[in-house]
Amino acid sequence: FVRARSEHLGRRPADDRRARRVLIAGAGESGTMIVREMQKHPESRLVPIGFVDDDTSKKGRLFWGVRVLGGLKEMEDLAEREGVDELIIAMPSASGSQIRRYVETARRLELPHRIIPGIYDLLSGRVSISQLREVNLEDLLRREPVQLETDEIEAYLERRRVLVTGAGGSIGSEIVRQVARFGPACIVLLGRGENSIFLIEQEMRRDFPDLCIHPVICDVRDEDKLRQIFEQFRPEVVFHAAAHKHVPLMEANPDQAIFNNVGGTQHVSSLALEYGVMRLVNISTDKAVNPTSVMGASKRAAEHVVYGASQKAAKGQSFVSVRFGNVLGSRGSVVPFFQRQIAAGGPVTVTHPDMKRYFMTIPEAAQLVLQAGALGANGAVYVLDMGEPVRIVDLARDLILLSGLEPEKDVKIAYSGVRPGEKLFEELLTAEEGTDASRHAKIFVARKNGFDAVHLEAHLSTLFSAAASRDGQAVRKALLRMVPSASFEALREHAPLVEGTA
Repeated sequence: FVRARSEHLGRRPADDRRARRVLIAGAGESGTMIVREMQKHPESRLVPIGFVDDDTSKKGRLFWGVRVLGGLKEMEDLAEREGVDELIIAMPSASGSQIRRYVETARRLELPHRIIPGIYDLLSGRVSISQLREVNLEDLLRREPVQLETDEIEAYLERRRVLVTGAGGSIGSEIVRQVARFGPACIVLLGRGENSIFLIEQEMRRDFPDLCIHPVICDVRDEDKLRQIFEQFRPEVVFHAAAHKHVPLMEANPDQAIFNNVGGTQHVSSLALEYGVMRLVNISTDKAVNPTSVMGASKRAAEHVVYGASQKAAKGQSFVSVRFGNVLGSRGSVVPFFQRQIAAGGPVTVTHPDMKRYFMTIPEAAQLVLQAGALGANGAVYVLDMGEPVRIVDLARDLILLSGLEPEKDVKIAYSGVRPGEKLFEELLTAEEGTDASRHAKIFVARKNGFDAVHLEAHLSTLFSAAASRDGQAVRKALLRMVPSASFEALREHAPLVEGTA
């Protein structure tokens, strides 16, 4: 009683004239926690005057002395009647479409609005005023939270020596963060960019001071250095995230796509076999399906390399690939590119009005990668449930609106044309594959596509020879022999391939 009196009745803002009257969207656990935080910290000058919640059973109820005043449909009347200064959206588990409805209403009312981060960012379960932030694109595209089988993940990560290649990249660094939660014996942070490896190392030492961390600067194309690392650290679990990923750049530099994406994967896979790695999880992409780019075809070839290694695996070893689409906010992705264009006053350049892509957040992708590793079906290609594809032009409009500007009025949208190697729509499966369900609702298994692993070494030899010759056309022809479902615009005006390709 004393605590409640102190927190709710005795703690008023120091100057009510300067206090902001706040409406809370969501009368769940997070909403009530943020109300309690406001009451405990009057210096924040935030006064909760009511909840809005579409659960009609909550209407009229009191939570920490604050009443549920109605639902979203009543928000306009409530905001005017109660003199609301700000809306706080406290629904970390809500879908993007739910968040969008509140944002659009607040925008129509010219009501400032902030949000509590999504469930992936609230792993500690604690909600505080300091976590309030502006609504971002991830909130509008948010999907239902992934329900992880944490016992299965812990079983293969706890007290294990884990190696993450590409550990300084967007996906690699998030995999490191997620792995650290499961108590590994140590994590080897492998990457060729010293600054990115330095940053993730410092973050890990700050957030997990008792965790054994080994930062290593190494290019996966350097087999001798990789061997030294495997010999020194003897990893038991490997997440292979190192890769070139930019489609237009790899079209212009096909030899580097082969050496890094295919050759690097071959080195990691062969050393994982040699040193008895228990689990190898290769990060793949939707661009590997019916590829029209060198980058996509090189990632499909990398899947074949991992599958070839799985056929040589000893009992208890598991070599798998995980295929998913674009990741919001990853380095070099479309979102930060658009944000820079908006900051410069536009125009925002979209390649085509019908261009669509699958998107997921970085934490969601990393968590599903860990979950796929726990499934452990040797030789499998796992396909993540990416939800519904998003039109890139819609994404651009959302970003402009989130910046407080009007599309076409304040910032123009211009169409630049489809770039070499790009498709209007990415697929997650080849036509001949199909999927089977796995034990996890958001992870599927691509059916075997009949790739002939017996001739894998011959295909790789041809591919690496073509790359060594720096002949882009020869590289594409070698990729077509290894990935028959591929097609390359750059080859159309050239002579047809010889018959008898695999």
